Amino acid sequence: MIEFHLDGRSGVSPYLQLVRQVRQALRLGLLREGDQLPTVKEVVAHLAINPNTVLKAYRELEHEGLAAARPGIGTFVTRTLTDASLAAHGPLRQDLQRWLARARRAGLDEESIEALFLTTFRSATKEEIA
Repeated sequence: MIEFHLDGRSGVSPYLQLVRQVRQALRLGLLREGDQLPTVKEVVAHLAINPNTVLKAYRELEHEGLAAARPGIGTFVTRTLTDASLAAHGPLRQDLQRWLARARRAGLDEESIEALFLTTFRSATKEEIA
């Protein structure tokens, strides 16, 4: 089961953070069709957020066709976002873990690592488009 977390510094609304985490878990194969999402009550207790925030996130996932609520039972994944690239994730994750270890040894903190990764990712994406 997915365990949600919130980043108050991200500038992204809490409900959208929850939606994105479910999408990522679906893309990575961590959630599969038929898996149950945590109940609203569980998420509220774990994150100390308003139940309406969780309900809004779950409604968004339903609207996207990724989840469906079963009254009195819970919310369940209805489809996945994995594709043929899933097989490449393991080796790429290992490469990324080695890169992260090198970045930490070089003295970068979490924010610096994230900033370096995001700016490099965006720059590479722009180059691919051009």
